[in-house]
Amino acid sequence: MTGGSILGNRVLRKEDPKFLTSGGKYVDDLYDEPMLQGALHVTYVRSSVAHGRIQSIDTSDAASMPGVVAIFTAESLGLQPVPAAFNPMVAHTLLASDKVRYVGEPVAAVVTETREQGVDAVEAVIVDIDPLEALIDVEAAMMSSTLIYEGAGSNVVFDTTVLGIPENTGEAFFAGCEVVVTGRFMNQRVAPCPLEVRGAAAAWGPDGRLNQWLSTQHAQGAVDPLAAANGVDKSLIRVRTPDVGGGFGAKIGAYGEELLLGVIAKKVGRPVKWRETRSESMVALGHGRAQLQYVTIGGTKAGKVTHYQLHAIQDAGGFADMGTILAPFMTRPMSSGVYAIPNIECRTTSVITNTTPIVAYRGAGRPEATAAIERAMDLFALELGMDAAEVRRINLIPKFMEPHTTVVGQTYDVGDYETALDKALAASDYAALRAEQAKRRASGDVKQIGIGVSVYVEITGGVGNGESAKVEVTEDGRAIVYTGTSPHGQGHDTAWSMLVQEQTGIPMDRVELVWGDTDLVPIGTGTMGSRSLQQGGNAVFQVAGTLTEKAKAVAARLLEANEADVVLDKGRGVFHVAGTPAMSKSWADLAAAEKGNGGLMHDEVIGVPGATFPFGAHVAVVEVDTETGRVKHLRQVACDDAGKVLNPMLLDGQIHGGVAQGVAQALLEEVLYDADGNPTTSNLADYGFISAAELPSVEVVHMETPTPVNAIGAKGIGESGTIGSTPAIQSAVVDAVSHLGVRHIEMPCTAERVWQAINAAK
Repeated sequence: MTGGSILGNRVLRKEDPKFLTSGGKYVDDLYDEPMLQGALHVTYVRSSVAHGRIQSIDTSDAASMPGVVAIFTAESLGLQPVPAAFNPMVAHTLLASDKVRYVGEPVAAVVTETREQGVDAVEAVIVDIDPLEALIDVEAAMMSSTLIYEGAGSNVVFDTTVLGIPENTGEAFFAGCEVVVTGRFMNQRVAPCPLEVRGAAAAWGPDGRLNQWLSTQHAQGAVDPLAAANGVDKSLIRVRTPDVGGGFGAKIGAYGEELLLGVIAKKVGRPVKWRETRSESMVALGHGRAQLQYVTIGGTKAGKVTHYQLHAIQDAGGFADMGTILAPFMTRPMSSGVYAIPNIECRTTSVITNTTPIVAYRGAGRPEATAAIERAMDLFALELGMDAAEVRRINLIPKFMEPHTTVVGQTYDVGDYETALDKALAASDYAALRAEQAKRRASGDVKQIGIGVSVYVEITGGVGNGESAKVEVTEDGRAIVYTGTSPHGQGHDTAWSMLVQEQTGIPMDRVELVWGDTDLVPIGTGTMGSRSLQQGGNAVFQVAGTLTEKAKAVAARLLEANEADVVLDKGRGVFHVAGTPAMSKSWADLAAAEKGNGGLMHDEVIGVPGATFPFGAHVAVVEVDTETGRVKHLRQVACDDAGKVLNPMLLDGQIHGGVAQGVAQALLEEVLYDADGNPTTSNLADYGFISAAELPSVEVVHMETPTPVNAIGAKGIGESGTIGSTPAIQSAVVDAVSHLGVRHIEMPCTAERVWQAINAAK
């Protein structure tokens, strides 16, 4: 290991043997949990209508079916409307009462002895709905006199003008520009599709406390909404998170189906379980993206961009949830991207539609910002007849190692965007790719190649201003780490164990990780926004360091020496007086000595001064069959700078996963509705879900620009691959056929869309 440190080395994941052999233990695997013995099953009746007034809910036939214990509606549970956090005039009950507002909205809860009985019984519940106009198109919803929430007075539920940000000035803004290009882009709606669908279980204990198990990214964040839904003090709520099979942002919050389980369990006097099906997940788990973008970019004939204007219209879906604020608070601040553009106007508008609510899907507003500016750069370069990579280089913010503030007011920590671009271009042999492209174009080859380039910066660790950590050493010399983050595939057990070993010398395999239990870890901000390492890991690292200093004082007492003379031999995991290694005390010795003093441990919430801004550059290469429109992804070169690298293996894994998700949006994924608001992509047979067969091996180019924001110099990496890959792929597809007159192809760039674009250009 380099320099005796474990940090920076490719260390195999501790988690993998379990997941590859016996498997994880998820919410649906809690068969041996004593409190859940005899649990009933909850199945939700869901609206099959996108928009309408509920006239009646007839449960009589279902109530007489085998195994049915109870059926609940909003009325029978006495549910009151819950106002949206981001617009209190938008409110609805956790089970639809007055209206339904999207297909898949829960209307009633059926409680049965077995899950299978619930599937049958919900079909017998008759919900009489008087249909209203379904508003699916976000621009139509903006202009419609049909209001989805009458109390809001409009389907527009947020606009940046209320923040004092003026409307875009229009064409006059570009009066001095030599070249002006406009575009209308749809960053399409996608489904998160975690491998594990949502699930939850609830049981009231003899002490009057609600015990709830959730498949969530943030156990601590569920406590307050569960307390509110159940009408109890939050001290009476315990949330536990077993293994979680993916989240991608969609499992950050607690949904109505989960919040109602405690209420239902109390009504029936027994514990209850709930698990959605994949089809339910496709229509009821929050969706991502869904942002319409109007873009105008202007500058000089030499390729310098001087003006950029973006109007982002965010589809919030059927409720003013996280989707309401993604555009104003995540897309707008990052609208400048990596470019030194002196004049930027960015207005955002958030609109309610009769579709599944939008949540914070992987990247949450930052991919949308990158997609807009990168597509604009491509159009600008195409208009000028210049190389797309060269136009980007001309406009990049120069290297900075001190904070840099863009014209829209966002301050980045450190950045070296040109080096990232150079590394990606060199690794891809960009000149050779362009030569091959020219050769194919000259020969009129049916199969043309396209080269797409994207350069990006994103914001990570912007959620919360620190994280909790506790490190405890047991009498047998093991370390137990309690963390406020929550792993669902990222490798926290490996990473946090590495950090503890680095500080204490306790071997990784002697470190145990505890998370996702609000009794054991009451303070925590969870895992989202690529915050885990730079806040959660940083906290573990510093707490372990403080514990080591505490341990030196204990060792000094036992060794009858001055504390300043005591050193830790990390290789042996023992403390001794400098120059006298033979006389030593182990971590186990110290823990035993401190047994009567509360044990050997340290617990602290470690703050950070702000977010970090990882960046990078991607080069994508595709082959397009100009006769059929079929796209084949040939190469993906990814240079993603996440600051100081803790474990290159974990880094590469996050990049690979992010690229896969980003490529999937560019080429395959899109949630679609018909004119009446019925989802036409309601399962994985209809929805374009990517597999290894559609992906090339990702060529990862490492680059490290440490941040001063935290003690370990790390920035987030969980979303970077997604942010860089999507615009690069879209750019490559358009580039492959740009010589035929094609200027833009909407995502996903399916064979049909590519074929249509080619023929329209002819």
